[in-house]
Amino acid sequence: MATTHVKRAFKYRFYPTDAQAAELSRTFGCVRKVYNMALAARTEAWTLRQERVDYNATSAMLTGWKKTEELAYLNEVSSVPLQQTLRHLQGAFANFWTRRAKYPTFKSRKKSRRSAEYTTSGFRYRDGRLTLAKMDQPLDVVWSRPLPDGSAPSTVTVSQDAAGRWFVSILCDDRPTMPAPVNTAVGIDVGITSLVTLSTGEKITNPRHERKDRERLARAQRELSRKAGGSNNREKARLKVGRAHARIADRRRDFLHKLTTRLVRENQTIVIEDLTVRNMLKSRTLSRAISDASWTEMRSMLEYKAEWYGRDLVVVDRWFPSSKLCSACGALRGRMPLNVREWACGCGTTHDRDVNAAVNILAAGLAVAACGDGVRPQRSTPGGQSSMKQEVVPPPRSRAAAQPRG
Repeated sequence: MATTHVKRAFKYRFYPTDAQAAELSRTFGCVRKVYNMALAARTEAWTLRQERVDYNATSAMLTGWKKTEELAYLNEVSSVPLQQTLRHLQGAFANFWTRRAKYPTFKSRKKSRRSAEYTTSGFRYRDGRLTLAKMDQPLDVVWSRPLPDGSAPSTVTVSQDAAGRWFVSILCDDRPTMPAPVNTAVGIDVGITSLVTLSTGEKITNPRHERKDRERLARAQRELSRKAGGSNNREKARLKVGRAHARIADRRRDFLHKLTTRLVRENQTIVIEDLTVRNMLKSRTLSRAISDASWTEMRSMLEYKAEWYGRDLVVVDRWFPSSKLCSACGALRGRMPLNVREWACGCGTTHDRDVNAAVNILAAGLAVAACGDGVRPQRSTPGGQSSMKQEVVPPPRSRAAAQPRG
């Protein structure tokens, strides 16, 4: 049994020839240049004339830029990535107008992601060989897993990370096979010492990937700071720092993929908490540990995997007092500092802070699934707070961020 079609990206590493690497590097630079020029033009039009410039207008500007002597080099690369970066800019402005993101910023040669996106007119995929526009030879892709049978790629994104590695991401239709149906539900409380505590009582230790490699990363950064700017040795040191960061990110992502896949396969309903991670990162003492835990990435994985495999993901309101509420009698305790890991309720029950929170999160999530609790504030909810789906009632922006419960 399979779900309906979903758009799914398959990422592979490839090894370009010197000519292909030079062509892609030129394309990255032209993409960045066109994006920055279009952003400057749109900003100037609004600042001086209160005029909104859309994608069609910037596309016409691009045609004019290519005809000038100064920007004639834009004709040397494929036009498809240049048009796509204008579409990305249009999307960035759409997110800004709907208050989902801040105002778009200019791309930096040193800090911005090096990438280019090709649509169907900009590449050819035949017999397992991928050839991009303006290239004579196909890319040497390491096909670590096959593409779905019968699917045709709709978009190809080529990128290079800070460690100098080349990747190609191929977007195509897929029909993920649903796992065996189950009737279990689980509540999840995230933390720092234990990355995840389940309502079943199981605790999964936080691997702390950044902390384990902190000495290696610090040494590489010290070596980079000693190299002269613009020298070959500095470039080598920069790649060494990039490889250290890539090692941390790869190991963290691999661990989160395995964890979230297991949770989605073993449970029909998964209940998590809506945490304001961005505000939590302002903490001087916990920001580094919270960043290393990567709660936002874990939630994102749970969201799209639950959608793929027909599972239910319920988000509980961030103001629900999961840690301070007794899961046995419903009594609400007063202030509870983070260093309190166990506490005793007046009913005689002794609680592990994280397990109790996970049990309460599960109960609140099941209330959402069963009767829509939290669509409106429910005064009868234990503790005076409502559980809710974030998608139904967004939390007020005026409140301060909740403290991490790890």
